[in-house]
Amino acid sequence: MLSNKSILITGGTGSLGKELTRTILKNWPDVKRLVIFSRDEQKQFQMEQEFPVSKYSAIRYFIGDVRDFERVKRALMGIDYVIHAAAMKHVHIAEYNPDECVKTNIGGAENVIRACLETNVSKVVALSTDKACAPINLYGATKLTSDKLFIAANNIRGKRDLKFSVVRYGNVMGSNGSVIPFFLNQKKSGVLPITDKNMTRFNISLKGGVDMVLNALETAWGGELFVPKIPSYKIMDVAKAVGPNCEHVIKGIRPGEKIHEEMITSSDSFTTYDLGKYYVILPQMPNFKLDDYIKNFNAKMVPQGFHYTSENNTEWETIESLRKLIVEHVDPNFKP
Repeated sequence: MLSNKSILITGGTGSLGKELTRTILKNWPDVKRLVIFSRDEQKQFQMEQEFPVSKYSAIRYFIGDVRDFERVKRALMGIDYVIHAAAMKHVHIAEYNPDECVKTNIGGAENVIRACLETNVSKVVALSTDKACAPINLYGATKLTSDKLFIAANNIRGKRDLKFSVVRYGNVMGSNGSVIPFFLNQKKSGVLPITDKNMTRFNISLKGGVDMVLNALETAWGGELFVPKIPSYKIMDVAKAVGPNCEHVIKGIRPGEKIHEEMITSSDSFTTYDLGKYYVILPQMPNFKLDDYIKNFNAKMVPQGFHYTSENNTEWETIESLRKLIVEHVDPNFKP
């Protein structure tokens, strides 16, 4: 799929960008070019120690900000596929710095779309978040707007062979700034701060996130919003898994946080289909024949009123399964 192709990852020095890089270089050693586009030179410097150009001739490190259209457009010259992972993602920081969040998450999305339309890109996958579903915080609202922009971009591509799609998932286990690395670090103090004892979240591994992106690159017809079927966890189970002997102190939820997350609302159910491993939310007016899509993917429409939340999930992580996942995906030397 990626053989002899040129790929650019915005926000490429983030957790998912690095895992995508690792996977692409391993599975497609004949990839033509892999461009890591991000604004943090220190992270690029550090990433280059792990993936040096001297060893991986296809890789390129490109300093730039998605807020800068001309820089984005220059970076996209000769690129076939774009994975848009750049974003401001911390809820409380976005609440305190709303203008900056809007500039990056919405303005940046517009720049990427426009630059793709003005170059020869053929496939674009944008990363979303469960917080974009029925958002109550600015971060979620900006990502919902970004999702809508990428999906609507299929309407203005003309006759070009250019497809835009979106992948939405929950908390990525072990990603920068997520709860498990935070708890592992806090464990040394003997106290784990808990926002709300009833809080639940979806959970996906970095590998699961990468698989979703690659699946969208391979299968998207343009306009889909893919949602994975993944387990949930209770925040108290995470705390017990990481620090069973720690004191668990309830601090209260931070500005913009939800007790439970949602990835598909009941309003989405009218255009949501079950593809087996994933759900897909289709546009109300797709640019393809719906019957052909349903037949090709053996898609089954979900019941009207269906909604998918971390609270009503049928699959749950346990304390023991969380410990195994921490060893597998976060810290191989972890001991509770």
